[in-house]
Amino acid sequence: MLPWVILYNAVSLDGRITGFDADVELYYELASKLDVDAVLMGSNTVLTGFGVKPGENLSESEEVLKPRVNDPEDNRPLLVVPDSKGQIRIWSELLKMPYIRDILVLCSRSTPTEYLNFLDERYINYLVVGYQQVDMENAFEELNTRFGVKKIRIDSGGILNGVLLREGLVDEMHLLVHPELVGSTTSNSIFQAPDLEGEYHTIKLKLDSMEKIKNDIIYLKYKVLNEVLK
Repeated sequence: MLPWVILYNAVSLDGRITGFDADVELYYELASKLDVDAVLMGSNTVLTGFGVKPGENLSESEEVLKPRVNDPEDNRPLLVVPDSKGQIRIWSELLKMPYIRDILVLCSRSTPTEYLNFLDERYINYLVVGYQQVDMENAFEELNTRFGVKKIRIDSGGILNGVLLREGLVDEMHLLVHPELVGSTTSNSIFQAPDLEGEYHTIKLKLDSMEKIKNDIIYLKYKVLNEVLK
């Protein structure tokens, strides 16, 4: 059984996810009210957020090589990150984030053994799901059955959003639309995917609610009508 998936993002009026003055405090204030069991964050989002390059290491203390004791009463969400290429080497920094309880890395059979050993040495849990890349549907099923994840918040960029939307794995979209226009010819938008062809169609949404929050920011909630995807 798949968990309920909410794609949550702050965007400019023209659908860009960077290049505008996002209200970060409002973003996380509303995110905390979604009451999710896990937060899915793309590897590119992690690298960009921490200002590091793929494969870059930071200095680590000896503590990262020791097992961690998890509090069973800790209700903070699990951070889940797909990283089949082994790009992220700063997990000790991510573990310092105050709004997560632990980390789970999604890998595939193509993930280098060296990287899996790197994760093992730091007691970072991982799942191998998929061959050349992570099978997100299988990963979501495993999150539900093995980790009790019933609701996931997607906190990512356009590439991972595009994969999940095209595969019909998103149930809701929550958007904080900021009254700014970014423009640009780059593809740094909320939804990046190949041009439509063959069996794929546009993804239909149904407006669930609309609220003007503050500073003319609009909070939109949509249901994703996945039955019309194919």
